[in-house]
Amino acid sequence: MMRKAAALALVVSAASLLSACGGGGSLFNRDRPDEFAVTRAAPLVVPPDFSLTPPNPGAPRPQDSDTGKQALDALFGGPSARSGVETDTLNRAGTAAASIRSTVGDPSTQTVAKGQVVRDILAAPEGDGQAASASIPG
Repeated sequence: MMRKAAALALVVSAASLLSACGGGGSLFNRDRPDEFAVTRAAPLVVPPDFSLTPPNPGAPRPQDSDTGKQALDALFGGPSARSGVETDTLNRAGTAAASIRSTVGDPSTQTVAKGQVVRDILAAPEGDGQAASASIPG
């Protein structure tokens, strides 16, 4: 008899536990907002017209050009239109001769004296610098 009472108590408690999961109570069945309806989606916008022109047939593709030239153009701007003032300044300044680097390095070229340290640097013998030493003027 004791077993029957224990089995009956087990069945009743299992039934009550399962009925609690069914939902019907006001605590678990309240109205909740729909999380997808809380915010409104922004309307679609037509992008502005950038007035892009289609490529010319037979023209070289921009991606096929030399990457080194592209890098130099990106760093230094490449050729651009010059203002009137800049053009006039460059015309008045003139251009250097093609052999300017050789002329400057020539010992017979006259330069402006910048001081004893510059003369020592310019008059230093050529070499790898193994015999170089630091001297502090005092």
